[in-house]
Amino acid sequence: MESQVRGGTRWKRFAVVMVPSVAATAVIGVALAQGALAASFSVSGQEFKVRAGKLVGYDMNQYGAIDSGKSLEGKDEAHPVSVSAFSRANITDMCQSVVTPVPFLNKSVTLKLTAGDKGTDVVADNIYIDVAQLDSAEAVFEDINIGVPAGTTSGKTPKPKIADGEKSNPFGFAQQADKATLTDVKQTAWATTAGTFKLSGLHMELNWGSGSKVECY
Repeated sequence: MESQVRGGTRWKRFAVVMVPSVAATAVIGVALAQGALAASFSVSGQEFKVRAGKLVGYDMNQYGAIDSGKSLEGKDEAHPVSVSAFSRANITDMCQSVVTPVPFLNKSVTLKLTAGDKGTDVVADNIYIDVAQLDSAEAVFEDINIGVPAGTTSGKTPKPKIADGEKSNPFGFAQQADKATLTDVKQTAWATTAGTFKLSGLHMELNWGSGSKVECY
């Protein structure tokens, strides 16, 4: 991973603590295929997997938050997340999968969505990704500032969103960068919101079971 900070300081291992959650590429959801998604909601009781061959995000703001919602049994839950926000993101070879248990059959069903794998990238504007875990083969950040307050962004960098289900501190730790490029991204996430989400070559399928053969990884 390479990173650059204004003032000439180079950050390598430290930047990976939060920034790569960017990867985010993409939590879509079937409805997103048509356009906008509201930025206010409570998360479901299921996290999902997202894989991307490459993510290029602009005007990044990454900060910590808590997502609240209900478990599949209807109990209150809270999930610590790293929110990666971009004014725009281009995603190549994107896959999202979520596993749903079917108790009365003692089985599970995996929903898998793919897009951006036929020569045209997925494009998202004003996107926020609430990430629980992320791995990236390489991450490069341009003009990155580490340790700034989350709410003091300038230009097109998205501010922390005030939404039902998410709690964040605008004065808390954040990392900001003009551009972030991540390759071979694998992540688990709880939520994604976007102003627009254009999915090229969208494909959806349902399969019995779970694991790497039916999920994204």
